[in-house]
Parts: sequence; C-alpha cells; structure tokens
Amino acid sequence: MGLLKYIASLTLVASVAIGNAQTHVFDVKTNKLGTEIPQTMYGIFFEDINYGADGGLYGELIKNRSFEFPQNLMGWMSFGDVKLQDDGPFERCPHYVRLSVCKEASKWTGLQNEGYFGIGYLKGADYRFSVWARVPNGGTAQFKAQLIDPSTMSERQQYLGEATITVNSKEWKKYECTIKCADLVEKGSFRILLDHSSSPVDLEHISLFPKDTYKGDDNGLRKDLAEALEQLHPGVFRFPGGCVVEGAELESRYQWKNSVGPVENRPLNENRWLHSFDNRLFPDYFQSYGLGFYEYFRLSEEIGAEPLPVLSVGLACQYQSKNHQPVDQLQPYIDDALDLIEFANGDPAQNKWAKVRADMGHPAPFNLKYIAIGNEQWGPEFPVRLKPFVEQIRAKYPNIQIIGSAGPDSEGEKYDYLWPEMRKLKVDLVDEHFYRNEAWFRQAGNRYDNYSRKGPKVFAGEYACHIDGKKWNQFQAALFEAAFMTNLERNADIVRMATYAPLFAHVEGWQWRPDAIWFNNTQKFNTCSYYVQQLYATNKGTHVLPLTMKGKPVAGNADQDGLFASAVYDKNQQMVIVKVVNTSDKEQSFLLQQQGKPLDLGKVEVTTLMADHPEAENSLDNPTRIVPVSAVKSYKMGDDLAIPANTFMVLKFHRK
Repeated sequence: MGLLKYIASLTLVASVAIGNAQTHVFDVKTNKLGTEIPQTMYGIFFEDINYGADGGLYGELIKNRSFEFPQNLMGWMSFGDVKLQDDGPFERCPHYVRLSVCKEASKWTGLQNEGYFGIGYLKGADYRFSVWARVPNGGTAQFKAQLIDPSTMSERQQYLGEATITVNSKEWKKYECTIKCADLVEKGSFRILLDHSSSPVDLEHISLFPKDTYKGDDNGLRKDLAEALEQLHPGVFRFPGGCVVEGAELESRYQWKNSVGPVENRPLNENRWLHSFDNRLFPDYFQSYGLGFYEYFRLSEEIGAEPLPVLSVGLACQYQSKNHQPVDQLQPYIDDALDLIEFANGDPAQNKWAKVRADMGHPAPFNLKYIAIGNEQWGPEFPVRLKPFVEQIRAKYPNIQIIGSAGPDSEGEKYDYLWPEMRKLKVDLVDEHFYRNEAWFRQAGNRYDNYSRKGPKVFAGEYACHIDGKKWNQFQAALFEAAFMTNLERNADIVRMATYAPLFAHVEGWQWRPDAIWFNNTQKFNTCSYYVQQLYATNKGTHVLPLTMKGKPVAGNADQDGLFASAVYDKNQQMVIVKVVNTSDKEQSFLLQQQGKPLDLGKVEVTTLMADHPEAENSLDNPTRIVPVSAVKSYKMGDDLAIPANTFMVLKFHRK
C-alpha cells in the first residue's frame, strides 16, 4: 500500500521537550512476515550453583538427611547416645543412626539439624515430616519431631511446632506426619528428641518439606522459586547445569541414572562448585539428587518449556582436571545418552528406563526433542569424543536434535577451532557462552547478522553482562543484556534458543554473580536481568519483522546514539511489538516509519524498565525497586516517540 508514516508520542516524563535533538527514523516492514520465531527462543538454564538445588529450588529443608556426607553427621548436632550404622535398607544410601536412651535418666538423646544456612519457617504453615524407622530390638520407640527457633530471647519455648512419632515395628517402615509452625523463623533448626522410656530406634532418611510445595508434590519444589520460573514463560529448560555435568573429576560428574527412582536410594554426589573458589568456599556443598532428572522433566512440563538435558561427553571440567575417559571406552557414556532418550520417550512395556519413568508416576512420554552432549569443552579432545555420540544417536533416534559446543569463549582460538568441527559433525545447534563486560555487550549488537545460515543453528546457552569490577545485578548490566537481545531476536533464523545464566543464588551461599533470582530461606527477589528475560519471553511474537535505520539494523552503531531496536509480529494477537533500548545517558527521539497495514495509535501498550541510577538493583529489603511499568497510551500522528536515557521499552501496537 506504499510507504506510510505513523508517528506517536511516548514521552514518559511530564512535558519533556526533545529540543533540537536528532529524531531517528526506524523503518518497520509489517507487510511481509519474516522468520517464524521458535517456541524455544527464550528459556532458562538451571545449574546447581549458589545452592540453587539443595537449599534452594528443591523443597527439602534437612541437610544430609541420609547421613551420607563424607563426614556422616555434617549438618547434624547429636547429643546423648547416638551411633552411626551402615547396613541400612537402601543399597546406595546405607547409613543411618541408632538412638538409645542415656543411662543417666536426666540426659536427653537426640539430633538437631541446621538446614541450609538455617531453616526458614513460615507462620501458620504446615510442614510434612517423614522418616524411615524401626525398633531393632522390638518393643516401642517414641520421639518428638520439633520445629526449633534456637535464637529466641523470649520466654516462650524453643519449639514452634512438634509432633510425636511412635515406631512399633522391627521392620523398616516410613512414618509421616504434619507439623504446623506457630511463628515466622528466618534461621530455625529441626530437632528429634527421644522419649526417656523409649526402646532404641533406628532412623534413616529424615526429611522435612513445606506441605505447600509447587504443584503440591511430596518430593516437591519450593513454591515461590518455582513460580518465578513459571512466570518467565520459558520456551526451553536446560538442565542439570554446566560445569556440574562435567564434574571436577569424572567420578563426580552428574550421572542422571543416580538421580531417578526412589528418592531414598539416590546416592550422594560431590558438587563441582565445592572446591572452585577459596574466597567463596562451602565444604558442605553436595548434591542429594533429590532434585533429579524426573523432577527436571516434570518441571519442564509444568512450566510449558521444552526439556533440554545436558550429559557428559567423557571430559571432566578442563579448567580443573585432565581426567578424561579414553575414546575407546566411551560406550557407557553413550549408553547413558541413549537410555536417557528412552527414559524420556520410551514405552514402559518395552524399555526398563521408560518403566522407571512410569513407576515414578509418569507413564506418558515427556516428548524429548533435544539433547546436549558436553558443556564448555575445547580442543581436539572434544569433537573426537562427540563424534560417536552423534553417530549412535542419529542411527537410533534420527529425530532428536543434538547440541554441540563452541567452548567457553565468545571468540578466539577455542571458538574458532570448534565451530568448523561442529559443522563437520553436523550437530543441529552449537552452544555459545559469553560472560562479558559492558563494552563487549555494547559492541555485540551485530554479532549474528553475518553468521552463516548454512549448517548448525545457534543456542546462546549461557550469557550475562558482567560490569567490570562490579559483578552484581545492577540495572546497567540488565540494560546491556536487553540491548544484546535485540540481536538475538532479529536473527531468530539462526539463533533458535537463548538462556541467561546462572538462574538462582542464595544470598549467603553464592559463588558466582550476577544471577537472575536471589533468595534466602523465606524470601526471594527478581533481579533487573530477570525482568529483561521476562519482557522478551512474554513479548516474543510469532514472526520477525525487519526494523532498520538508514538501511542498517539498529544495533548501537556509531551513528545510532546508543540505540538498539527490534520488531516482531504476533499473529495470534494481530499485534506489532517493537523493543527499543536506549543505552545512552540522554533522551532519544525516534519515528516509526511503517510499510503495511496501519497501526492503531489510539491504544498503545507501553512497558518500560528503567532505574534512577545505573548501579541501582533490587534486594530482599526492596524487591520491587526496579520493575517493569506498563500503561495504555493514546497518541496521534505528528508526534515524536521518546525514550528516556538508560531505558528498555516495549511498545505493542494493534493493527487497525
């Protein structure tokens, strides 16, 4: 219908004049849809770092619940007559404790667990206590399970809720009860207190969960953290991590088969992040595997994301180790990949791993489409090991898409070597990682514009802006991430997935920052980076629309005054969505010059993310200091659009 100019005013502060500032003209072509944007475009990446799993997303409140830590009572304070035993009912978790009444009638026998940086209890909440127990010599045993506030200075009792458990069998049985908490406790503990008249009692797998977990699952997830993931509306969910997949040594790599089946019989695993940083050292950082592959697949399903598991390629973390599986001895690792596909998709009547899935409560397949082999490996030792994985997976499961890696760097020798190797192997996607400073993000606005469209696609699997010397979740870092993501969106034909990283961090147990979501034992807050991801995912659209300025992408180039922009069309809502990022310290004006069906300027949805200072950030004390603000505006032709300094803006136009 010819070139039409539709102009609207979007000044966000009262009567701010543009003055003589240059008005930038954005050409948006809405008359021809571009690349279809994949459902997987924006997603999440989970790794058990910063106490993201045990002590975080996983709802279990007891640390070392099966006494399998190398120091078997780590996390526990024992008193009275407590003895460790190692012939328990669960083959891969054989340890348990025997509690006996003290010979001195006035002394107590019991255990007290410290949790993860304390145990957080909510006032009025119900907690589900469970334990496997027996009376080895017969008779009856009785003990109290108590929710404790050890720091109370008032005259009230220490326990804020308790239940009495009676054990009356010489055989191992599971006992459960519900305990209600009377008050809020930030740093509580959990106590077991043996009755003075009790027979000796054996206790194994001592567990405490909030009853109100995400989706109400018994072996469930912490509700507020899981809901934060759901509210991101991710299209893909990569798990169980990056470096934890590799392990500091091969024996401590993440082995998915150990993470499924009855939770009581999942063996302990050393976390790769236990030894990583001497300035952020947590010697009690282990993986219980309570949050395992079944739970990851279930979570993917519940939040509507495609599951993307990552498996070891037979190389331990190359930053820490030269412990590598010989190429001619890789078959057990390859079998793990093949068996995982059966676990996810197979028929329980035909395959033992599919039967494990069904026995756990999910007879239907998970419909796995993607699998990643290896994480941040580099050098010739990676492709030579990846090759047999690709060959065997292709032969048996030709519809599964395989993801390789470009290594730990966004450019340079390792990156330049691996991309041609990935092309030779004909992987479907190449995982790129870039934790870089603000200068890199400012200059990376055209990164994917000139990538080859032949061969593998791109998975931007781990990225975050690290402000030099200030690697925290300040607003400026999120703003540069938003700017960079216009490049991802514009190039959705080559970039098919992108996941910010890391996802979670405990405020007392972090080793790496910035992160998307921070939490303590009872609270959490979303960072500015979280909201950037959310705004992209919830305004993803269905098709890319070309958006240029003077014939070039709006990518922060020298003549574009720090502006970045992209546009999409949502065919379901009949809506044009324009994202604009102003990384400069001055307000900018622009015009939308559109070719296609007219837009309705009378009802424009405008969402902005901005802060009063570049280093501002959200916190537990002020979790909503910086959040997206939305409004519906009415405009007329002839006005300029204005975007304040240091602002991310999303504009949604309905078609007439």
